[in-house]
Amino acid sequence: MSRWRPPQPGSTAVITRAGFESLRAELDVLWHQRRPEVVRALAAAAAEGDRSENAEYVYRKKQLGEIDRRVRYLSKRLPALRVIEHPPTRTDTVYFGAWVCVRDDDGVRHDYRIVGPDEIDPARCWISIDSPLARALLGKHVDDQAEAMLPSGMHHFEVCRIDYASKPESS
Repeated sequence: MSRWRPPQPGSTAVITRAGFESLRAELDVLWHQRRPEVVRALAAAAAEGDRSENAEYVYRKKQLGEIDRRVRYLSKRLPALRVIEHPPTRTDTVYFGAWVCVRDDDGVRHDYRIVGPDEIDPARCWISIDSPLARALLGKHVDDQAEAMLPSGMHHFEVCRIDYASKPESS
């Protein structure tokens, strides 16, 4: 059995200005603060002798690999991203960056913001533009119907409100 896996499908390379600045700040912290700290700790652990039984050395080596992986990803991803600065001219249609209020099959309302794949945050109800729900909602207007295949099955939604300014107050 091999460890080979097929490549992941490419994600949409769009992001909000705030999301871009957040990723750039993360890269800066990783490269200029966290990595030097871990390298110093790794050197100190390596100086203690037998590395095969040195848990601190093994842990720091793993931590350094995780930091380097994230730095490599961010260094390649940031130049490829297209920052969307302004809302679209047609604010009555669901596009990237929109706050969308939808009513589900049970009549329950949910507010979602459609953002880039690098800035999703379930706690803030930010969903990726590549998610099945966001793809079903793109191009819709208020009172339009959409259906999306979610992990729990097919669901139907009705668009109740579209806003590009900020998260609307729940009604």
